Amino acid sequence: MKSFKLNTKFKQILADTITPVSVYFKIRDKFPNSLLLESSDYHGNDNSFSYICCNPIASIKIENETIFKQFPDGTTETIAIDAQTDIPEVIQNFSGQFQSEKNNFKFINNGLFGYISYDAVRYFEKVTIAKKENSNTIPDVYYAVYQNIIAINHFKNEAYIFCHSLDDRNNIAEIEQLMQSRNIPSYKFSKEGEGYSNLTDEEFKQNVALAKKHCFRGDVFQLVLSRRFTQGFKGDEFNVYRALRSINPSPYLFFFDYGDFKIFGSSPEAQIIVKNRKAEIHPIAGTFKRTGDDEKDAVLAKQLSEDKKENSEHVMLVDLARNDLSRHGHNVNVERYREVQFFSHVIHLVSKVTGHLHEDATTMQVVADTFPAGTLSGAPKHRAMQLIEDYEKTNRNFYGGAIGFMDFEGNFNHAIMIRTFLSKNHQLHSQAGAGIVASSDEESEMQEVYNKLRALNTALDLAETI
Repeated sequence: MKSFKLNTKFKQILADTITPVSVYFKIRDKFPNSLLLESSDYHGNDNSFSYICCNPIASIKIENETIFKQFPDGTTETIAIDAQTDIPEVIQNFSGQFQSEKNNFKFINNGLFGYISYDAVRYFEKVTIAKKENSNTIPDVYYAVYQNIIAINHFKNEAYIFCHSLDDRNNIAEIEQLMQSRNIPSYKFSKEGEGYSNLTDEEFKQNVALAKKHCFRGDVFQLVLSRRFTQGFKGDEFNVYRALRSINPSPYLFFFDYGDFKIFGSSPEAQIIVKNRKAEIHPIAGTFKRTGDDEKDAVLAKQLSEDKKENSEHVMLVDLARNDLSRHGHNVNVERYREVQFFSHVIHLVSKVTGHLHEDATTMQVVADTFPAGTLSGAPKHRAMQLIEDYEKTNRNFYGGAIGFMDFEGNFNHAIMIRTFLSKNHQLHSQAGAGIVASSDEESEMQEVYNKLRALNTALDLAETI
């Protein structure tokens, strides 16, 4: 297996007058297929960085049961997937083919950036995911190595421009010149026609009733069923991202451009974080709608913390996270339990479960063990996924998958793709679900879906005014 030694050059600049959005605006036309990763959580030094990546020089894509690899020297490799193919090992080995110079930076400046779709779970578990009608086909897995990464440190108002290449040449001056340009090309966005869902309200409530029957029978303790919404549009969907990051600030903000499709969102929840071989899962389960009145929201937060149904749902998912981390980890602990956290439109119960990877475990093994998040499937997870396959009319593809980065040392940070749009063929697709237990109320679960989508729908309206 060939390896690639990447030479790293960088330049540090003052960043007190630039924003990640303005930089992305200036970069994207010159360098298509760029991506933007942000966080609204700037008060901690660890979360104070935003990243803009451009110029993909290598990639691994899994689509139609085939693995496609592209390398920096222009060579390619195509592998048909069979029963013996170990996809987590394939991704880990692809990452291992790249070597970068050691440096003392405490932030990400190289690695794989991309996503794993929900439908890729068939490569990790013995679950059948059939292609259904009216589903959008995107690759199951897509990761790229980028020549250029711009890392903006909001804490210190400084930015770093990186260039990773096989030789000594670099384009840092060109990137810097683009960043200093005063010309910011922007375009309008408008909705086209009425939005629609793949399920009526009544059909979704019927699915909730069916899920409750499975809970009563003991097939599952909880089942997460979802529905998809679609809105046609014209113009620039980046305006929807701008609106969404404004009205729904979240720990994970992202805009990934893959040419014929784009994935962007503002997710509150990590799929899994691996740092220095310590893994973290932050289960979010238990949801109340915010009122906009701080005093009323405080009362609601207390009610949420005492709600039996919401708490039983949360406890199940904490146990599931502990179980998933135990498969390739040890010293598994619940470090924070049932914290009430406020987001722009909802209140959630959040916990933190951690574990240390076994000596022989790889990051991608642990990712596969914990994929998809229990908060997007239910418990027990395997049976829940089988029931999702039975009852949902449309493939989930992006929804419930994970998006983010893994550096070449195996440090991993991905968000769950919720509060997320897929843009393809001039349509924006969004999806939300509800965690259904035996005591669920059909009407309440339907409203939970609308509560979760409220920020996305508001962003669509706001984007037309930008």
